[in-house]
Amino acid sequence: MPEQRIRPLADSEKITINLGVVDLGQIDLLVQEGFYSNRTDFIRTAIRNQTTAHAEVLRQTVARRTLVLGLQDYSRSDLEAAREAGQRVRIHALGLVRIAADVSPELARETIESITVLGVLQASAQVKAALADRIH
Repeated sequence: MPEQRIRPLADSEKITINLGVVDLGQIDLLVQEGFYSNRTDFIRTAIRNQTTAHAEVLRQTVARRTLVLGLQDYSRSDLEAAREAGQRVRIHALGLVRIAADVSPELARETIESITVLGVLQASAQVKAALADRIH
């Protein structure tokens, strides 16, 4: 089955947020005063502080939902082995799931029953389209 590695993710995902002018001004003031190197540093720190504050809830939820935490890779050979064994894969992850570039849409549809990713799913556009009805 897939190789599962639990490690910090080196990749990052870009997000866009809208802030009120007062909040943005306060962030800029903290940056100017040297508390943070830039706006991004402030926002990352705030997010880390909140996830740390809710660490126990996150841990319990990950365990309850049986989510794989970290990086989960699915290669063509992983999915071919599942097909040969008559197995269907249910992907439940918090972090990053990568479906190899050489996985065909047909193989993905034959072997992947469902995908729930809290984080990032990396797969070809064709595989994502083939699995669109199975991605939650």
